[in-house]
Amino acid sequence: MTTTETTPEVDIEQWRGVAADTEDDIPVAVSVVLRRRTRNLIGSLVRPYKRQAIRVLLAIVVGTAASMAIPALVGIGIDSGISDARRGDHTTIALVVIGIVLCALTQAWLTRVFILGSGRIGQAAVLELRRRVFTHFQDLSLSFHERYTSGRMISRLTSDFDAINALLEAGLDTLVTSVLTIITITVILLVLDWPLALVSLASLIPLFFLSRWYQRRSTVAYRKTRDAIALVIIHFTESLRGIRAVKAFRREPRNDEIFRDLDERNREAMTESFQLLTVYWPGIRMVGNVTTALVLLYGGDRVISGHMGVGVLAAFVLYLRQFFEPMAEVSQFYDSFQGAAAGIEKLAGVLDETPKVIIPAVSTGAPDGLFRGEVHVEDVTFGYREGREIVRDFSLHIPAGQTVALLGNTGAGKSTLARLLARFYDPISGTVSIDGADLRNLSEVDLRRAVAMVTQESFMFTGSVAENIAFGRPDATRAEIEAAGRAVGVDAVVQHLRNGYDESVGKNGGRLSAGQRQLIAMARALLGDPAVLILDEASSSLDAPTERLVQNALKTVLVDRTALIIAHRLSTAAIADRVLVMADGRIVEDGTPADLLAEGTGEYAALAQQWRQSLV
Repeated sequence: MTTTETTPEVDIEQWRGVAADTEDDIPVAVSVVLRRRTRNLIGSLVRPYKRQAIRVLLAIVVGTAASMAIPALVGIGIDSGISDARRGDHTTIALVVIGIVLCALTQAWLTRVFILGSGRIGQAAVLELRRRVFTHFQDLSLSFHERYTSGRMISRLTSDFDAINALLEAGLDTLVTSVLTIITITVILLVLDWPLALVSLASLIPLFFLSRWYQRRSTVAYRKTRDAIALVIIHFTESLRGIRAVKAFRREPRNDEIFRDLDERNREAMTESFQLLTVYWPGIRMVGNVTTALVLLYGGDRVISGHMGVGVLAAFVLYLRQFFEPMAEVSQFYDSFQGAAAGIEKLAGVLDETPKVIIPAVSTGAPDGLFRGEVHVEDVTFGYREGREIVRDFSLHIPAGQTVALLGNTGAGKSTLARLLARFYDPISGTVSIDGADLRNLSEVDLRRAVAMVTQESFMFTGSVAENIAFGRPDATRAEIEAAGRAVGVDAVVQHLRNGYDESVGKNGGRLSAGQRQLIAMARALLGDPAVLILDEASSSLDAPTERLVQNALKTVLVDRTALIIAHRLSTAAIADRVLVMADGRIVEDGTPADLLAEGTGEYAALAQQWRQSLV
């Protein structure tokens, strides 16, 4: 009867992506899965360079063999070459010297080949990993970015990659050469004199326990180090990104206090890792020195008794020096390795995140020609958290070419509806379609051709005004860019700029006002010529003159285009063909602005009355 040993089932989903970012204890079963995931990532990065890796490994094997031959040649020179030279025969000593020189040259050349080759492979793998992470960050759904802070993203793309580069700079040749050296010397010592070799190799017992102790402690210490430095970067980034709020609320003292606490935690984590190294490295050297003394004591006795030559003892001592030095070097390498391993583990966690919104490569059910813009929302239920739905069994039909104003109090579900229509999220149940095509069946190209959205943030990228407008369609001509700008009134902005459309917007559009940034964001969306245009409170930051300019432009631009305008201002709703008022995820009013005002009893009429009173 045979029994099959099974691994306990692991709920990896709750640890997916964030397991490497938590300071909490990770269950052993989960830790095994995470390590396997990290190994798979490394394997996928190195696999394309398998042949190159074999060549550079072969080079370092031959180079190490050449280096290992030198002490043996020294022993031959002492035992045979010197005695032959005393008799007038210098052939042996000459051959030994030539052999040592050739071995040294071979070892130096092949080491260079290995360093160059491994460096190229390492940097190519890092380049591929950085591209994967950046691309994956962009592919992940909006729900991921709303919980994964920008500071943590920067930490992944900077601190973690710095740790990997530090490992490569520390020298993979150090690790490979050291391991080969230790194995080779062990074999050579046993061949030279096995009784003395057993005395030497007895040092491996304390070294094993010392290394095991260091491995366990340092793994924990370096994870704490990476967590600590990540928190420092996150706080630093978030504080500077929100510097206006920091200044406005005089938050500097409290931010300094938090930063000092995080920095102190980082210092303590680094100190702990260094303290481990101060035990491990001197411990290796102490074991090595004690072993050398024992070898000299026992080996000297064997030389005196005639069981071993002086040259063999000299070779033994030289080999022992090369035996323990690599172990000390490995301890230094392990220092960099732990930091890189923690970094790769975190990056593997990011790459293990799966997008909640899957966009197909090829559309199915899309119209053959241009989208007309007919919107159907059928029996949609959606919530950002399980069990907390914002809309339930929600249905809506918007004919092609209709401009709809969506109003309601905060939390009514307006922006949720816009995000579903832009397919930032997918509904839990029900469908959202344009011209009969379910948005879940549209490719990236068709989806952006069908719908575009201008948000309240109106983010500006570093570059010129023209480049920011062209973000909506990178292949657009300069004439098309300027035409889109004119359509929404950007001309009124650029005429006051020294370089016009070529003027730099500054960091995050800091050289422009909020209203100017939103005008450019609207031009960006219109340049893509979408069938459906969503304006999510996009005019909320505009002053009265700029708002009138935008509204006049929209009257022309929105002709024959479906538009969903989310706004609190009644002046924006006035240009709509239809007004929808939402409350608690439901439509409570639906009609033209004139009809809803004529009724005089609804929410829209009340909002209009409040707006008129605010103008008095």
